[in-house]
Amino acid sequence: MFNIVFMGTPDFAVPSLKALVESGENISAVFTQPDKPKGRGYKLIPTPIKAYSETKNLNVVQPTSLKNNDEIYNLLKEINPSLIVVVAYGQILPKRILEIPQYGCINIHASLLPKYRGAAPIQWSILNGEKTTGITSMLMAEGLDTGDMLLKEELKIGENETSSELHDRLSILGSEVLIKTVEKLKNDEIIPQKQDDSKSTYASMITKEMSSIDFNDTAEKIHNTIRGITGYTYLNGKRFKMLRSNLLKIEDKNNNAGTIIDNKNFVVVCGDKKCIQLLEVQAEGGKKLTATDFLRGNKIDIGMKFEKTNGEIK
Repeated sequence: MFNIVFMGTPDFAVPSLKALVESGENISAVFTQPDKPKGRGYKLIPTPIKAYSETKNLNVVQPTSLKNNDEIYNLLKEINPSLIVVVAYGQILPKRILEIPQYGCINIHASLLPKYRGAAPIQWSILNGEKTTGITSMLMAEGLDTGDMLLKEELKIGENETSSELHDRLSILGSEVLIKTVEKLKNDEIIPQKQDDSKSTYASMITKEMSSIDFNDTAEKIHNTIRGITGYTYLNGKRFKMLRSNLLKIEDKNNNAGTIIDNKNFVVVCGDKKCIQLLEVQAEGGKKLTATDFLRGNKIDIGMKFEKTNGEIK
């Protein structure tokens, strides 16, 4: 049995911690980000990892920073973990902490490294139209996702799969890869593999501006934006969000990009004359609705057109 310190914060990390607990490993401490105020009353809300940890009576530690934090360093030295497991923690581990565990610090990363190092590998794999992605367990180093790789497992991405759906599948796969990695480390069955830096790509943080849809783009790019990060455009001068779509095999060479050519199935022509079908939408000030429900309650005419801006002169 390893003496493990787990570090993680969001929903993505919960299956990994749960898998460690259920496998009987000794979890000496769980590090997670501080509680954050939410809602009108600014009530402090625990992170998903803290919420799960409290159901298992695990020792939760929530430092605001690990950098130059002697108290935390001394605590970890006292715990003397065999292994530190990091899954979407949200803080950088200083070199002196990386050096504490006998078996090092391992990270579960949601891509097939060295592709998509960085903060948003799931979203970027969809934005770029990747057909496969996966999980990599790796030894942590001082660089960003640059450490030696331990295990990899691949996952196919569905043509219409959204980033939230892929997130959930990868979080489960991550927990499975973690348990396999821990077992192989115990049995000295892993030979770490160096990453080929020449093949690395970087998955930068997602910005709001990236969600802006320009129907002059190709149908595939628009579809990937919608399913990767949710897209928005303007209809009749009002902001219009698109949350789910289908790529269609039909083409329309008679209408301009952004034109609605089917108001029963919400089909829109794109810049390459191929079409997408909107499946889930949200009008400005409205609720998220299936396209069917939206069309039932709103008058949408054939020939109406989506625009990149609301038409105001700035």
